[in-house]
Amino acid sequence: MTDAVHVHTNRQTRSLSLSTTLIQSCMRLEDPDELVLDYTRTMMGALLLNPTPRHVLMIGLGGGSMLKYLHRHVPGADLTAVEISQEVIDLRDDFCLPPDSERLRIVCADGAEFMRKPPRTYDLILVDGFTGEGIADALCTRGFYQHCRKALSAEGLLVANVQADTDQTREIGKRLFKVFEGAMISVLSDEGGNDIVTAGPRHLFEQCVADFETHWRALGAAHQATLAVASQRIQRALMRGFPVG
Repeated sequence: MTDAVHVHTNRQTRSLSLSTTLIQSCMRLEDPDELVLDYTRTMMGALLLNPTPRHVLMIGLGGGSMLKYLHRHVPGADLTAVEISQEVIDLRDDFCLPPDSERLRIVCADGAEFMRKPPRTYDLILVDGFTGEGIADALCTRGFYQHCRKALSAEGLLVANVQADTDQTREIGKRLFKVFEGAMISVLSDEGGNDIVTAGPRHLFEQCVADFETHWRALGAAHQATLAVASQRIQRALMRGFPVG
């Protein structure tokens, strides 16, 4: 990990960037657990498909926005975050991350290597590993996605944050489509720079698109508030990929 890590604080927010001015993570000082960036909120759309994941793995920590959100709002989840940069991990107090505990741990390791021999299976794997130049190459290979699929439980989902509308993104989509046999959706973030790909068991997508309102009502108030903006984009993506009738 050679990217320079920068922390920027103003009166309302604290953000993290790597080498460039591109913001990787953002925290609101008055509410550290809130998901500020739309791409992180969109990634939580996986909770529409599986609202109570018991074991969650994150590849890439950044400022820990999603880790904090899940720790607070999915109290039954056991959380593991794998981050390659110790310098990023050392900023955990600056971004108000909870300490390691029986249900939360942050591991300094290469995410691609970690997935070769994961310690268990997971109900949700969130891949958000970026360098200062974009998504880490090792986290978008066909082999990496195959390792992720093997590490998913029967109801497990993979959610990957990739850059929108690039040759790399289109190639990533093809790889995921093959590995998950077409059981995936793609949702553009509201900021426009991120494409959120969710892949997993086909029946979870079919059940959600067949009765989206029931799945929506099953979410708690915090998740509904988080997904309020992204929910229509997620529903449209589900209907495109898994049309009813």
